[in-house]
Amino acid sequence: MHALNKWLIDNSITRQVFAKKINISTATLSRYLSGDRSPKQSIMKKIIKETKNEVTPSSFYSSQNKNIFNNEFLKKHLLGIEGLNKKEISSLLDRADSIVKQNQNNVIYHSYKGKTLVNLFFEDSTRTKTSFELAAKRLGMDVINMQIETSAIRKGESLLDTAMTLNAMRPDILVIRHSLSGTPHLLANKVKCSVINAGDGKHEHPTQALLDALAIKNRKGKIKNLKVAICGDIIHSRVARSNIKLLITMGATVNIIAPSTLLPNNNLLGARAFTNMQQGLKDADIVMILRLQLERMHGSYIPSAKEYFKFYGLDRNKLNFAKKDALVMHPGPINRGVEIDSELADDINRTLILEQVELGVAIRMSVIEHLLNNNNLNTIQ
Repeated sequence: MHALNKWLIDNSITRQVFAKKINISTATLSRYLSGDRSPKQSIMKKIIKETKNEVTPSSFYSSQNKNIFNNEFLKKHLLGIEGLNKKEISSLLDRADSIVKQNQNNVIYHSYKGKTLVNLFFEDSTRTKTSFELAAKRLGMDVINMQIETSAIRKGESLLDTAMTLNAMRPDILVIRHSLSGTPHLLANKVKCSVINAGDGKHEHPTQALLDALAIKNRKGKIKNLKVAICGDIIHSRVARSNIKLLITMGATVNIIAPSTLLPNNNLLGARAFTNMQQGLKDADIVMILRLQLERMHGSYIPSAKEYFKFYGLDRNKLNFAKKDALVMHPGPINRGVEIDSELADDINRTLILEQVELGVAIRMSVIEHLLNNNNLNTIQ
């Protein structure tokens, strides 16, 4: 039973009387109690006052939300994996795991009806942008996809001006992808809503690392004590940085494999670096392949795509260097015949590629849900 409904019953007050006291209609109050709508901050303050603090924001939203879960991720934004501890990561993964089971049963969510998510993508994206849109809609949210090509940014408006304009529209979540590292952090300091980093330059891509971790956990049953080999364009990859941080935090061992031109000179984030595929893949439980980030390369990093595939492209012969039951991952998009053999990429018994796409929606639902719940609990102090 909803906390407010219980309070009304305990105090022998009808919905009609209480609705009149806080200056709303009985129908609106009923929608609050059913979870179809959430009260504005001003209304919530009236509820707290009329119930003499017996109904708090915490009890109100916990009982209103039909998808109650244990929340250990108590942050306003998700800007990166850096700084997250094991409990916070596990909270996001565990909630996503339960969402996966609900999605398989075609559960339709309406818990966050009336909330708004804005997608602000300054770089091309198919999987991530669509995944965030689908995740938000499954939660009952309204979604606005900003068209950068036709926006005021093309007329000379600065990023901060755009952010402040969006802020004035009072969205609940802002999802941003940008070619410059640190852009989401800048916006998070300027807007009132929660910000999710969907990829910033060569810095981080936190939701990709989270969905990769969920895919590993679902197939291997754990992350701790696994050996994960990440092969490809390490130096330009935000996916590599976020994955290394997350996997090591969760107790895995990480090898990174690439030509010396595509390996960072320092700050390996706790990973071991290899330029030899056989050595780097030895005893690996998971082989994660990254594409060449040609759009971030200024100069020549490899002799040719054909030469790269010969030494670093994953095929069945090279996969034999890893454990017999090793699984292959790729964040997409795939460049067949460059970083991975086409036949191997299509082997559903050895790859997790399609599972990664499917789990992306659940992870992003989990992240959005955590942030919205945190905002509900923190707006009233």
